[in-house]
Amino acid sequence: MKNSGVEWIGEIPEDWEVYRNKNAFVCNKEIVGKNSNNTQLLSLTTGGIKCKDINNAEGKLPESFDTYQYVKKNDVVMCLFDLDMSAVFSGLSQYDGMISPAYKVLSCQDRANPLFVHYWFSYIFDGRKFNHYAKNIRYTLNYDEFATLPILLPPKPTQQCIASYLDKKCSKIEETIQNQQQVIEKLKAYKQSLITEAVTGKIKIQNEIPDFKYCNLGFIAEFKNGLNYNASDFGTEVKFLGVGDFQNYFVLNDEAMFSNIITDTEIEDDYYLKNGDIIFVRSNGSKELVGRAIMVDNIDFKVTYSGFCIRLRNKEPKKINSKFLLYFFRSDYFRSELQRLSQGSNISNINQDLLSHIKIPLVDIRFQESVIDLLNKKCTAIDTAIEQKQKLIEKLTEYKKSLIYECVTGKKEI
Repeated sequence: MKNSGVEWIGEIPEDWEVYRNKNAFVCNKEIVGKNSNNTQLLSLTTGGIKCKDINNAEGKLPESFDTYQYVKKNDVVMCLFDLDMSAVFSGLSQYDGMISPAYKVLSCQDRANPLFVHYWFSYIFDGRKFNHYAKNIRYTLNYDEFATLPILLPPKPTQQCIASYLDKKCSKIEETIQNQQQVIEKLKAYKQSLITEAVTGKIKIQNEIPDFKYCNLGFIAEFKNGLNYNASDFGTEVKFLGVGDFQNYFVLNDEAMFSNIITDTEIEDDYYLKNGDIIFVRSNGSKELVGRAIMVDNIDFKVTYSGFCIRLRNKEPKKINSKFLLYFFRSDYFRSELQRLSQGSNISNINQDLLSHIKIPLVDIRFQESVIDLLNKKCTAIDTAIEQKQKLIEKLTEYKKSLIYECVTGKKEI
């Protein structure tokens, strides 16, 4: 082994060499022009370079694709802007096509194997190792800056051997991860179905399904929108429930689950949450989050909530259990009610009037308590199983990153 001369690479095998990117690639920028209508549209994604239908491409599209650039099979596409936060960094194209001019399209010189380079840049992206080379606020590299950065290349046959080994091992890891993700999705679907069936009386509990009557939510609840607080360097620090605090929680019952905000806004008592309050996401850029409900419980500290939320306070706790209501708000039935009253499948926001007209089940309070007990046990078991699967995925992901690092830097002999 010898010193590579690059701190984040460390020691390398004797027959490996550190080059500059300009010695490994040629940067191409051949514009498609009027051929755009006859050229396959490509997209750089977290899953690699994908083909897109030019007539049905999702997302923001240009008026014309004539300024796009050609990409050939085995070209490497680089995203050299927003290095600190971009979800993608590079991709190896399996197709001929065209891609946004915002990217750099590189073809490998003779000394570089495209598949080895693909794994090399996966290693670079892990930990965002090129960030500190960027000299501007947006963490952007121009091509001249990128061209001077190091790339580690073993002899060409070794590159091919490593690339083939990683392809085989990583494919198996990805297959296992995908299988675990499919199990997670099935568990989530089962949980959702279980909640919906339980709160709508489709499941027998203690061999009994009592009569379900329905009333408007407005008859048993009162609502209040949150406040838009002005953050300040001076003022009062309070616990604060914002949309970002919802996450995957069901009940918030610990100070660490809430954000802190320093505000000079005077907060009236009615804007502090009480145990048993249910809070909805009123408006959000993510439409999937709109209508999400969460409860605060067992809190002995003051906490307020965002103007992007609506608070529900149960006025009839002897008729309907707030925990039963919360489960109901997580059901498919509730979601379908929101869509019905919103007159569409995409819900961009909700308001107090819409919530007040939601039909909710009124059923014997003892039955409600039985439903809560059942769902608490079942959902806890499902959540535990999901968490175990997610931990396994995290371990596999870290193993994959470690394996790529060891192989492309010569720490592991293939």
